[in-house]
Amino acid sequence: MKRALISVYDKTGILDFAKFLVEIGVEVVSTGGTYKYLRENSIPVTEVSEVTGAAEMLDGRVKTLHPNIHGGILAIRSNKEHMETLEKREITPIDMVIVNLYPFFDEVQNDISFEEKVEFIDIGGPTMLRSAAKSFEDVIVITDVEDYSKIQKELESTGNLSFESRKKLAGKVFNLTSAYDAAISNFLLEGEMPKYLSVSYEKMMDLRYGENPHQNAAYYVSTTEKGAMKDFEQLNGKELSFNNIRDMDVAWKVVSEFEETACCGLKHSTPCGVAVADTVAEAYKKSYDCDPISIFGGIVAVNKTVDGETAAEMSKTFLEIVIAPDFTDEALEILKKKKNLRIIKAKYAPCDKIEYVKVDGGILVQDSDKAFSKAFKVVTEKEPSKKEMDDMVFGMKVVKHVKSNAIVVVKDGMAKGVGTGETNRIWATKQAIERAGDGAVLASDAFFPFRDVVDECAKAGITAIVQPGGSMRDQESIDACNEHKISMVFTGLRHFKH
Repeated sequence: MKRALISVYDKTGILDFAKFLVEIGVEVVSTGGTYKYLRENSIPVTEVSEVTGAAEMLDGRVKTLHPNIHGGILAIRSNKEHMETLEKREITPIDMVIVNLYPFFDEVQNDISFEEKVEFIDIGGPTMLRSAAKSFEDVIVITDVEDYSKIQKELESTGNLSFESRKKLAGKVFNLTSAYDAAISNFLLEGEMPKYLSVSYEKMMDLRYGENPHQNAAYYVSTTEKGAMKDFEQLNGKELSFNNIRDMDVAWKVVSEFEETACCGLKHSTPCGVAVADTVAEAYKKSYDCDPISIFGGIVAVNKTVDGETAAEMSKTFLEIVIAPDFTDEALEILKKKKNLRIIKAKYAPCDKIEYVKVDGGILVQDSDKAFSKAFKVVTEKEPSKKEMDDMVFGMKVVKHVKSNAIVVVKDGMAKGVGTGETNRIWATKQAIERAGDGAVLASDAFFPFRDVVDECAKAGITAIVQPGGSMRDQESIDACNEHKISMVFTGLRHFKH
């Protein structure tokens, strides 16, 4: 190697690596801030303008976009004509390119102007990286600071880099630039569903396995958006699993539906107990009482600070995770006695705007279901009471997060019975009623195709029903409610969750 070009925003580790390159006889060429940084630290360095014969211009937008740079990178060393062209044009080959990019991922999330965000779109960096990655057999390309030591070790050991090492480094370049371009595309298109689906996610952690031990898995988070499941803080316990993260997401979304103090117990992505109350301790106890069996080994989410009284109650049963916006010192002292209990501090309410569902050979994309109807319309002779209406609102907030066909039976701010994922609505109804034991209000995610649900409610003493309406047989269900003296409300908004 004769020449290396270094242009890095993140300067972590670059001094030691640049010193190593100089020691093995490599000329270092650099730009702008990197040039100044290396020079200030007594590393011999040539400014890129000396190579191009042109000063930087347009506030640094144009530095390396020049034939003397890209010719030196893209020339195929085994191509006689290429090398004769370099010699004729007096261009020195560039054998190593070390570049990392302007931090668009971070800055796009910050509270700065649109114009300021645009200025963090790197042009020269990705261009050099892509050129070097295309020429990876001749050019070593580095964009990850974690690779400096690995490359140095291999160079010291063998004097060169293997084909496999070079190919892997090139692959990492295109992996980065594709995510970088996707982030910029999504920023400029602002929530449209464009012709090409571009997503930008970075690996947060490798997982021990996926849903089952024979499945490999990793967890990726958005590079451009904040999110509750991205920016949480783990305060205690074992590492999170694939299933933990999925379940934690659902539980947190449930309690985030409520302004009042709410608690959700969850097992296998399904709420097994949800309650609202005046205090966190009371909300947890009510949630636990909804289903004391299923909550064992489950996840608990609370939308307010967990105090010592609540932590003492939680510690009486085996839980996998407790997630809340905060914990008192007393609560942490109690909960941390269980070494494996994962204690998660959530920083944000759910903020995903888009949902993705992978299918074989494709991916489904939709807006997140953030809607909630306040236009409740009483369609029966009997009007619901204030208490029943409150439970209806509560029930519809829970049913949004239950798999279809979804039925939730509610009483006194408690989701006492949950019927989920059944292939017909009457089975979900029977399950929810049986699990509830007793209840006043039944909430459904979609309309009733027949009157059978109303008749089942009458047998169980249900006094009020809330559902979207919209069936061709709506009148049949309304008539059945009038027969049984049950009040029924239509919301006009369906909440299927397949």
